[in-house]
Amino acid sequence: MISPLAIIEDGAIIGDNVEIAPHCFISAQTTIGEGTTIAHGSCIYGKTTIGKNNRIFSHAVLGSAPQDLKFNGEDVELIIGDNNTIREFTLFNPGTEGGGSITKVGNNNLFMGYVHLGHDVIIGDNCILANCATLAGHVEMGNNAVIGGMTPIHQFVKIGDFAMVGGASALSQDIPPYCMAEGNRATLRGLNLTGLRRHSEREDINALKSAYKELFEMGKPLQDVAKELLETTENAYVKNLCTFITNTKRGIPFERKN
Repeated sequence: MISPLAIIEDGAIIGDNVEIAPHCFISAQTTIGEGTTIAHGSCIYGKTTIGKNNRIFSHAVLGSAPQDLKFNGEDVELIIGDNNTIREFTLFNPGTEGGGSITKVGNNNLFMGYVHLGHDVIIGDNCILANCATLAGHVEMGNNAVIGGMTPIHQFVKIGDFAMVGGASALSQDIPPYCMAEGNRATLRGLNLTGLRRHSEREDINALKSAYKELFEMGKPLQDVAKELLETTENAYVKNLCTFITNTKRGIPFERKN
């Protein structure tokens, strides 16, 4: 289960039924949960905690020092949940002191080849990041979000639940829950109806369609409409959408109607 050609430092905690292939490196501060598999050539550095039943493919690098010039060797951490698939040549950095000191990944996510998670990134559950998606520091993603391949995400951007960003986009502003964006620079293109239909009831989708039209297609001030909907709607999906909009710091990218 653990190759004699792997380098595992004293102090590393390895769970039951963990497979570690040849030429891997595991640091002394690493904890690996049961059932996880680590393919050849992968390196796990620093204070990194990996949950159960993750599949880590060859030449992944997890927990190496954050790419932040302010980092000076502080005690920082990378936490990865359960049942994630982390494909070849991915790079996950830990947090920094200025960002809370933790990069955190939830459960059941798919990270395709060459994906980069920068320092202090927070990822929810059931997300898909396609090949060469790159997240700068402090990016936050909700649950069930999808990022297309070759897409860079600017630092401090927030991406809501069930949002989708198209491939080869460049995202520098926040994408609300249930919305779809694409382009360079990325702008909203409507609701992520395919994702919603897989997980939501028709009445919730209809409520979101109505709210989306009021928010983004009527030419009214976005924040005003969001606050009005929060006061009048009882639908949980619409409340989540409008709360995200009222809390945005980087703004929402959409084409304003006259």
